[in-house]
Amino acid sequence: MKHAPLVDQLINAFTCLPGVGPRSAQRMAYALLDRGRESGRRLGDALHAAMDGVQHCERCRNYAEAALCPVCDDPRRDASLVCIVATPGDVLAFEQSGEYRGQYFVLMGELSPLDGVGPRELGLDVLEQRLKEGQISELILATGTTVEGEATAHYVLDLAQDAGVGVSRIAQGVPMGGELEFVDGATLAQALKGRRPFDS
Repeated sequence: MKHAPLVDQLINAFTCLPGVGPRSAQRMAYALLDRGRESGRRLGDALHAAMDGVQHCERCRNYAEAALCPVCDDPRRDASLVCIVATPGDVLAFEQSGEYRGQYFVLMGELSPLDGVGPRELGLDVLEQRLKEGQISELILATGTTVEGEATAHYVLDLAQDAGVGVSRIAQGVPMGGELEFVDGATLAQALKGRRPFDS
């Protein structure tokens, strides 16, 4: 079936989103055109405002509407403690925990030479400069346990060691509420390596 050019344009626009194929895009377009015109207009306005108004924080690379994001601009945060994460979604997860009061550095990905993602694409030159400023005393690595995540963690470790900055890594292993019989062997091995004294 042929669509009108504007309908085709709308469907094709939705396919730029991850995990959205032609059929899903078509359903979204139809939903907005059939009964969501006002929602569609709000969506368009929000997209336009975000594309023009959101940039990267110049200190941590997270999304921001000004030179600094709200975390970097908050004087109550501990600027000597910086958590290295892959995505803005990771920052949100830490913030929702309510346990972390330091700052972040958002890589916006992980090292992947085959995909053309090197240290510069991850802003590691910016991190290196921050380390040289001498304000950071500890980096917390919170990258993934994939091959790319491990390579990224080791690269950051080298930068920190060159700057004389301490490095720790978040604990990994069995999730809260998890049953051991359903946990894979690699996760259990990681949990054993990261074990710590049991106290109250």
